[in-house]
Amino acid sequence: MKPKEEKKSEPEKAQEKQAPAEEKLQTSSELEELHRQLADLQKEKDELFARLQRLSADYANFQKRTPKHVAEAIAYEKEKLIKTLLPAMDNFEHTFANAHAAESVDAVIKGVRIIYDQIIDILKSHDVEQINALGKKFDPSQHEAVLQKAEPQQPDGIVLEEPQKGYKLNGRVIRASRVVVNKIPAEQKEQAEQKIEQIEEETTDTE
Repeated sequence: MKPKEEKKSEPEKAQEKQAPAEEKLQTSSELEELHRQLADLQKEKDELFARLQRLSADYANFQKRTPKHVAEAIAYEKEKLIKTLLPAMDNFEHTFANAHAAESVDAVIKGVRIIYDQIIDILKSHDVEQINALGKKFDPSQHEAVLQKAEPQQPDGIVLEEPQKGYKLNGRVIRASRVVVNKIPAEQKEQAEQKIEQIEEETTDTE
């Protein structure tokens, strides 16, 4: 025997009919929301792409302008440097023109010295400074040793002569000083150190 089916009430039947309609309505709402989100994402993508195109165009223009700006800046700095040197060149010409009428060689040398000091001041105005190596301890980062001499009365490693001046630009070495360095032979150096120690001991004993 088949089990007897339970009869459903009218409200239950109405509820069963309403459920698919509600599910269909819910699915439709979800689709609309997805379409709205998709439209928002598409709009955002288009805006980002347009912005990227603008940035790409700006960068391309920047690349075209930069070499020109750099060249103009270099030309301007060259012109400024040359203009500051011209007064010194004028003074050289005056000195040469009047050298034959100078009272003595010393007078000509004095004039040249004045121009030399003028050029040094011009270089300083452009943040260029000389490296003073004479009498200083040899420094390979600033000095280039071209010759060695042995002078026992001078400390070992001291710069004795400076055949060519070195220069710095904004604190950076642009040309090292060419120098002659004192290099005492090991035997003489040991004797000098012993003599210094002896003098120090004698001084201590006296005290």
